Amino acid sequence: MRPSRLNTRAAGLLLGHLADRLLGDPRRLHPVAGFGTVAAALEERTHADSRARGAAYTALLVGGAAALGVTVERAAARHPAAHLAVTAAATWAVLGGRTLEREATAVHTRLAAPDLPAARLRLRSLVGRDTTTLDEAQIARAVVESVAENTSDAVVAPLVWGAAAGVPGLLAYRAANTLDAMVGHRTPRHERFGWASARLDDLLNLPGSRLAGVLTAVTSPAGPAAPLRAWRRDAAAHPSPNAGVVEASFAGALGIRLGGTNRYGARTEQRAVMGDGPPPAPADIPRATALARRVCLAAAITAAAGAAGASALRRRSGARGC
Repeated sequence: MRPSRLNTRAAGLLLGHLADRLLGDPRRLHPVAGFGTVAAALEERTHADSRARGAAYTALLVGGAAALGVTVERAAARHPAAHLAVTAAATWAVLGGRTLEREATAVHTRLAAPDLPAARLRLRSLVGRDTTTLDEAQIARAVVESVAENTSDAVVAPLVWGAAAGVPGLLAYRAANTLDAMVGHRTPRHERFGWASARLDDLLNLPGSRLAGVLTAVTSPAGPAAPLRAWRRDAAAHPSPNAGVVEASFAGALGIRLGGTNRYGARTEQRAVMGDGPPPAPADIPRATALARRVCLAAAITAAAGAAGASALRRRSGARGC
């Protein structure tokens, strides 16, 4: 056996992360948006107030994304340059770190203007809660919480699945995460139909959210003790088994307090308090995005190292078998 020196999966993950940092999401013809259009059309045809129907819908779309990834990866497998290119392109397509930072910064700019109505309006691109009556501090909290959660969902978790399963892992993860955003919320229409999408997204985000919590502690400007303490003490009280981990870790790392009352139309949720400091202020938004950048870079390096390590183990095993 003479394996290529270039680990194209590891290199592709790093290049895809770099492309996301430099370019962000494509303005037009975004593949994730195209997937969402297909998913919405299929929902209209298949929707029923049924968990079984929703599970079939989820399996078809996530399985289809995985199958596409398998097909593309197999086609490129014999050509290192092609495999590098498709891995990098898939990674860029599914990551959302640069766009997340751009949206958070846009809200911060409007708060600094100050233009509260414009900040409330722009915040809708980040959160699903009702923003119409939020004050400056509540907007800042919403932005920091979104940055924390989406650092895990939109960057760390896809990198984990890219390292573990290559292009199929990247595409299947993003498909599941997109479906959760579309049908996984608790509304009369989606309470049962979206159950499978929500549970699958929770499952797929378990490793990424834990890695995000660890990397938040590692890259925290104040050291690891406060993020780890907040994670251990506060995360379990969050309604999400994954968002609680990274939001609590960010709260500890930034020395602020997250959680409180969130309104979603006619529904109100009282979220548990996470962290020990004061409530977030607008000045904490750039601190949160800077922390997110560090976590994302550390995640890309970790994912690439994991992919390279797994490749080295496979080569050794293959060499012994030859």
